[in-house]
Amino acid sequence: MNARFDLTGTRALVTGATRGIGLAIARALCEAGASVALTGRKLETAQQAAASLSASPENARGYACHQGDPAAIAQLFADLARDEALPECVVINAATNPVMGPLLEIAPEAWNKILEVNLTGAFETARQAVRHGARCLVFIASVAGLEPIPGLGAYSVSKAGLLGLMRVLARELGPQGVRVNALAPGLVETRFAAALFADRLGYEEWMRRVPLGRHGQPDDLAGVATFLCSPAAAYLTGQTIVVDGGGRV
Repeated sequence: MNARFDLTGTRALVTGATRGIGLAIARALCEAGASVALTGRKLETAQQAAASLSASPENARGYACHQGDPAAIAQLFADLARDEALPECVVINAATNPVMGPLLEIAPEAWNKILEVNLTGAFETARQAVRHGARCLVFIASVAGLEPIPGLGAYSVSKAGLLGLMRVLARELGPQGVRVNALAPGLVETRFAAALFADRLGYEEWMRRVPLGRHGQPDDLAGVATFLCSPAAAYLTGQTIVVDGGGRV
């Protein structure tokens, strides 16, 4: 393996990694040599996902964590410290979007949940990570944070805020040698995005704007995230890398 991309001996954490983009990134980090902790809402599911990545529990471990709960995030890092698995690289992927529709019609409870998980929880995860020695943060945002997606107003706001958070942290933490970047996926085939695929007219309109002529797969994000965690990205911080097949060209 090219030493620039070798993560042997590196400890990583991927949140929301029991399936989809998070699981693909966790797998790629393992393949690059990292020891990976991954989280899910349920411990059993997280442990099953970890077991699918590596035969050795030293290389992949599952932990329960609800990113909308600050106490759960604090407990996660206490558990990682107990297991001598505090991460150097953290990929903050966990997110939610329970509703679709016009923004002004969203229930306050749904708005609060989206912001608590996607933005406040991401911030608290980043804060705990840096306090415990992390040197690299990667936020999984969305093209919705760059250009709002109709029907996904609250989600779009949360991801726009996440990109703002990334830039602030990159500026504040750079002098300490901590790198902070983001990925902004386009339409990726996951259970999370199932409603977008179910809207065939909307899907076809989206695809007309994608030069590569296809929607994304979780593995399309995995290599880019691994690059951002690797020595190859040592002089890269404060950046949003759009992975959308050219949809924003």
